[in-house]
Amino acid sequence: MTQTLLCLGDSYTIGELVPLHDSFPYQTIQLLRKAGLHFHAPEIIAKTGWTTFELAEHLIHTQLEKQYDFVTLLIGVNNQYRGLSIDDFKNDFDFLLKKAVHLSGENPERIIVLSIPDWGVTPFAVSNNQQQIASEIDAYNQICEAAAKKQHCHFINITSSQREDGNKAEFLASDKLHPSGKEYAKWAEQVSTIIKDQLK
Repeated sequence: MTQTLLCLGDSYTIGELVPLHDSFPYQTIQLLRKAGLHFHAPEIIAKTGWTTFELAEHLIHTQLEKQYDFVTLLIGVNNQYRGLSIDDFKNDFDFLLKKAVHLSGENPERIIVLSIPDWGVTPFAVSNNQQQIASEIDAYNQICEAAAKKQHCHFINITSSQREDGNKAEFLASDKLHPSGKEYAKWAEQVSTIIKDQLK
């Protein structure tokens, strides 16, 4: 049986400015196929600049497959970037996670939430208040992690290692803001490990 993976998010899910095959959803599928698992190409519902509200709006008005074997969710950086209400973010995120669980056939252990990267460590953010960005991203990620735990979904913290590499040229795309395929490879490794464990 060929499995399906739905990836919900923003520019980090698309893989802004990197070739499609370097995005984390595609690298995840490559790793799973190398492990002998049968997977379709990932279905990606994401747009650069999307907030939680915009992703939710899109999902409400889009006809998707009835069910997916696995779903990833990585969203929220644009809420923080635009200085939107963190309470609204929490409500939207809860809705999105419930939607993801529903799309997995009410199978929460098949949902993988990825933490929001800290764009404040990148060269792009050099003239911004990097400490403030870091503390706000941490607050957002606490919400994501708590929501994932409450719904019994997986949560991956990719932010800690991304902070270490976020200002190194080889881990960045050409805009000095978004990650390169090398950074996405680390995320794909963690996502594929969870999926492989679920399919054992």
